[in-house]
Amino acid sequence: MQDIINRFVRYAKIDTQSDPNNEKEFPSTKKQWNLANLLVEELKELGMQDVTIDEHAYIMATLPSNLEYSVPTIGFISHMDTSPDFTGTNVKPQIHKNYDGKDIVLNEKENIVLSPDYFEDLLQYKGQTIITTDGTTLLGADDKAGITEIMEAMKYLMEHPEIKHGDIRVAFTPDEEVGKGAHLFDVEKFGADWAYTIDGSQVGELEFENFNAAGAKVTITGRIVHPGYAKGKMVNSMLIAADFIKGLPADETPQTTTGYEGFFHLYSMEGNVEKTELGYIIRDHDREKFEARKKQMLDLATKLNKELGKDAINVEIKDQYFNMREKVEPVMHIVDIAEEAMKELGITPLIKAIRGGTDGSQLSYKGLPCPNIFAGGHNFHGRFEYVPAESMLLAKDTIVKIAELTAEKFK
Repeated sequence: MQDIINRFVRYAKIDTQSDPNNEKEFPSTKKQWNLANLLVEELKELGMQDVTIDEHAYIMATLPSNLEYSVPTIGFISHMDTSPDFTGTNVKPQIHKNYDGKDIVLNEKENIVLSPDYFEDLLQYKGQTIITTDGTTLLGADDKAGITEIMEAMKYLMEHPEIKHGDIRVAFTPDEEVGKGAHLFDVEKFGADWAYTIDGSQVGELEFENFNAAGAKVTITGRIVHPGYAKGKMVNSMLIAADFIKGLPADETPQTTTGYEGFFHLYSMEGNVEKTELGYIIRDHDREKFEARKKQMLDLATKLNKELGKDAINVEIKDQYFNMREKVEPVMHIVDIAEEAMKELGITPLIKAIRGGTDGSQLSYKGLPCPNIFAGGHNFHGRFEYVPAESMLLAKDTIVKIAELTAEKFK
């Protein structure tokens, strides 16, 4: 328990936020190298083989087979960066042992409280060790918990050679949180038959479906004129932006949808009279509905431009990733192995669609089928993020069991 806590805290304290606005550099922030370089050294210290890091901070390493026969090579992948949605600078993890089911005061001075009255999932972890933030930053369990679990699993397998396994490849990637984590991932170099991202939330999560995803940049151009002489001349881009926002369905947003329901998410807005920019993400599990959502946004811009009598609104849409289900279903045994591993450990599998994406969604389309497994954290991307240490141990055990079962099933 203490080993996994110590490792996680060590990683969590390193600021690795990625930058969605930096499209020129890869990784998008230099500070991701701080964790990357540490991980390379620790992999070598563990005794992992073929440890490499490329010019874009993609790390790969091998735990060689201890079998006398050949089985498929499997991989485990997590990402190093943390979300740009909330600050990851000066993270101060707080450890709460034997959680009593009551409010956790994260920051007494600022009256920041993690309460089960609002976050009901906390009550699942009474009696456990909860790691939280101090209320002023995110924690980074997404996905430093995953990295921790992979590292601890590799260490455990090395220390227990009686557990038989084939070749295991591990990888740690940059820039997942800004949708680029798998862009430059070398699937051929990785050399696995299939892999698992360790990037889910609560214990038992096992996911092989995810959103189809696109990003949209809406630019509205106005005209500034002195307000005293503005009649018939001024064009206020912010008011046009308001009409655009209202033109999309109010009940199809992240806060009003669940399960397989898609949405339009306005995540940024910046402007003045002359120019306003809106940042959207578009999500849907169904490919046809996803394409219809993109068309709906473009059609709205066309309609408003026609009403304005000018091309004031410009919409640029870029696809980000697609639903991995199409690529995983033909090899469903890789999901079955993970499900069986959880059941043997007494974990109830929670097989559901991801309301988001992982590196695995892109990797699956690059030829590496890659379902997603729980890492144990909750409330990602904000000040109320937390992870139970016991959940990280179970994730580590699941990785070990998957390796063991793969060796048995392909004997």
